[in-house]
Amino acid sequence: MSNLIKIKDLSARYDITARTLRYYEDMGLITGSRTDDYAYRLYDEAAVIRLEQILILRKLNISIKDIQRIFNTTGSGVVLDILNKKVQNIDDEVALLHELKNIVLDFIREIEQMDFTDDTNVKLLYGKAKKIETHVANVDYIGKPSNINRLIDITDKLDKKIPDIMVVRLPKCKAIVSAYQPIWELFSNENNLMGWMENQTQLKKEIIFDCADFLCRHNDGNFRWLYTVHDCATKMDTSPYEVIDFEGGLYAMAVSINDDDESIEKVEAKITTWLDNTNFEWDNQRDVLGNMPYLNENEDDEIKRGLGYHQLQRYIPIKLKAYGG
Repeated sequence: MSNLIKIKDLSARYDITARTLRYYEDMGLITGSRTDDYAYRLYDEAAVIRLEQILILRKLNISIKDIQRIFNTTGSGVVLDILNKKVQNIDDEVALLHELKNIVLDFIREIEQMDFTDDTNVKLLYGKAKKIETHVANVDYIGKPSNINRLIDITDKLDKKIPDIMVVRLPKCKAIVSAYQPIWELFSNENNLMGWMENQTQLKKEIIFDCADFLCRHNDGNFRWLYTVHDCATKMDTSPYEVIDFEGGLYAMAVSINDDDESIEKVEAKITTWLDNTNFEWDNQRDVLGNMPYLNENEDDEIKRGLGYHQLQRYIPIKLKAYGG
């Protein structure tokens, strides 16, 4: 066992979570093992090398599905094809951004010629903006009819590259929670809340959300499981787990196309940028929530294999900005 590395140590060495390592195992990218006399998962040198390859490819923004293709074939043909397509995608996006820039500059030049003290000009500008909005524009600002349709096409394509953000209100309710723990301990404990809940036939019927679990991240970096349940669940025996009043509230929700650290960080960074342009701010007095739209085990596996990823819903607690006055 001296040549094997524990999941906790591997997680610390590469600054990734144990959940991410298990996810890579679920997707068939690396292989771990567990001995009868040892509770933690272990990884050999081949698994460590494979993990390094995965992390390099993820830094290049290669999808899990494409990484599976790379590892399932021999030779360099597939990886070269994937990387060439990635370069083409980058070139296409750069071209779209350059074209969008030129259209915006055209608009700026026309607006600079307008007198905003003149009510007629303001109404004209508003009318043209409404034409853009409704996709009904025959003449653009400076006599280039194709600009409006191209603008719509470009922004549509760019928007599709970024997941939408929705503001949702989660209701106040009762919830069953585990204790806060470091993430590797939360997942390494085989007798955790998820496993316990699976054996609670009656209690499972009282779960509110379609997903069986919320993973909550406290602002100190520790995590816990949370099941939101109907009030009648408080009359049931939930020991050794605690029943709390979940306060709910407003959240900014976005979807990560994978549940690895890098994908989650990108989604949270996008939400943070979005918040900067709203009257909301991050409410760090409440937990960040995450869940997956699981169905049953077989269906989930089929969806995962088909998409090449899990969909992870990320809920960032938000509140109205406090302005001094």
